[in-house]
Amino acid sequence: MNQGLRATSRGGHVAVYETVKAQLDPPLGGILRPFSRMRVRRNESEYRSAEAPPVTPEEVRGDLPKAQAIIELAEKAMPHMVRY
Repeated sequence: MNQGLRATSRGGHVAVYETVKAQLDPPLGGILRPFSRMRVRRNESEYRSAEAPPVTPEEVRGDLPKAQAIIELAEKAMPHMVRY
């Protein structure tokens, strides 16, 4: 794993998501929205929340097209976005 290249558990993913959403929603919020739920589920599974049900293979299969759509959106949008 490349240390330093991953958003932290102290809100890094949320900050990135909110920034991107502010720039692209509308019109692309429908593609971005699943990221927030998937991020929460990943966190629950990685840090084993006792209240959260385990992630199922069906859930992962259902989210794969959503994740792919987010990647495709990023590939298209990034060349047109200014750097901060």
